[in-house]
Amino acid sequence: MAQTQMLFAGFGGQGILFSGKFLAYDGLFSDKQVSWLPSYGPEMRGGTASCSVVFSDEIIGSPIVSAPDILVAMNLPSLDKYEESVVPGGKIFVDSSLVERKVSRTDVTTYYIPATKIAAEQEMPTLANMILVGKLIRETGIIGEENIEKIIDKIVSARHAALKDLNKKAIAVGLAYKD
Repeated sequence: MAQTQMLFAGFGGQGILFSGKFLAYDGLFSDKQVSWLPSYGPEMRGGTASCSVVFSDEIIGSPIVSAPDILVAMNLPSLDKYEESVVPGGKIFVDSSLVERKVSRTDVTTYYIPATKIAAEQEMPTLANMILVGKLIRETGIIGEENIEKIIDKIVSARHAALKDLNKKAIAVGLAYKD
């Protein structure tokens, strides 16, 4: 792996920044060069949010991801905005509970995961993002499954310690999801 650029996008409150942070920590634990760049509108919850993550074996020149290898789109405006920027041969992960249209490109691999619906059914309605992260891990191999528990323990604050097991469960659901 020379460099992998990822972009997570959706509404504020969907856990976009947390998803990116999760992957960034794996990069740190795996001794990779890592960049994590959150971006969100002034509204925060309900406004737009995106997060760029770059993994590299070399020093990263810029944290800005303009041509992602991997796109996670949790809502229609995000898919509309970023679909065309994904590199040919890239991967797009779509929350098909919230995005009804299909990706129009044929030069990328697309995964449609009804993450919001699954999260609600599994009684973890705020963790659709981590279901998508689980699917991303399964389909890309970008991070090792052996680091999942260590990362969750690091990034879930003590104040939200009760959510550690739910986050692990959400990732496991994504890892097991077959489309």
